[in-house]
Amino acid sequence: MAQTYGHREKVNSGPRAVYRYDQAMTPKRPHRVAVLGLPSLIPLELGIATEVFGRDPHYDVTVCAEGGVARGVRPGITVTTSAGLNVLREADTVIVPGYEDLDATLSAAVLDALRLAHGRGARLVSICTGAFAVAAAGLLDGRPATTHWLWTDELQRRHPLVEVLPNRLFVDDGDILTSAGMTAGIDLCLHLIRRDHGAAAANSAARVLVAPPQRQGGQAQFVERLRAEVTGDQLGPLRDWMLENLALPLDLDTLAGRAHMSRRTLTRRFREETGVAPMAWLTDARIDRARVLLETTTEPIENIGRLTGLGAPASVRAAFHRRIGTSPKEYRAVFHHRAPTFEP
Repeated sequence: MAQTYGHREKVNSGPRAVYRYDQAMTPKRPHRVAVLGLPSLIPLELGIATEVFGRDPHYDVTVCAEGGVARGVRPGITVTTSAGLNVLREADTVIVPGYEDLDATLSAAVLDALRLAHGRGARLVSICTGAFAVAAAGLLDGRPATTHWLWTDELQRRHPLVEVLPNRLFVDDGDILTSAGMTAGIDLCLHLIRRDHGAAAANSAARVLVAPPQRQGGQAQFVERLRAEVTGDQLGPLRDWMLENLALPLDLDTLAGRAHMSRRTLTRRFREETGVAPMAWLTDARIDRARVLLETTTEPIENIGRLTGLGAPASVRAAFHRRIGTSPKEYRAVFHHRAPTFEP
């Protein structure tokens, strides 16, 4: 069985067991972490797992790969290890970093090794597109999960039984955890240390990495833009007009009149071209514009609400918390561009 820390107490009565561990007891041996390198692996994400856990004496980290070799997505990068899939038989946690060739067929041996590891009690963790491997093993069916925002739709399409949560940095579902791409993998690894050994241990690891000690998994991924991609152009002129007039008090009647359609016809055709209703697309376009203003100007929130049509500061904050998972102030603190200053 996988290693646990002290007394285990079940804290829910649902079909999927969730446990709380008494962390006061010290484990007798380091927690064994197996980092599985897959073909076309993304080196940065493999490095995240090995760097975060490899520096912590509570963990014993082994990089493994089928046949002892995993080639990176970039030419000239190859991971060679003496550890094969047998390492997963003894691991307490199995981490699956992202890989790029999602169309490549994972071997039966890899999928069986993941199933067996989870079946005997190992904790499974994916970073970025590593979720596709866990899903291919059938281990995410009926469970919440996330991946990089570029691939959430594809994960849902390929694995319809998975409850894909596109707007999350990471998802902790007890014995299976998944994260979005790149730096969200750091957030998840620090979350695991916090879960295993408390905030002090996680904060210490974060300081070494020069990373924020804690970003909640429910915080949204900072996608390039929120508004839905367009697959048709019949309503392109209307959408362009909407983008040029975000500050106006637009409603469905105004948009329908502009398009010379009934409300019902407009909504149907808008959904056909964007996948969302007109007013939902408009709100996301307004938030996208607000993000640009927060990143590139020092306009107060009152002005940004007026310029984008989001309204009063309270409405702007509510929209950001709902769609971005953070406040406008916090968003500006992270992304605002300050021109460099030079002293004579």
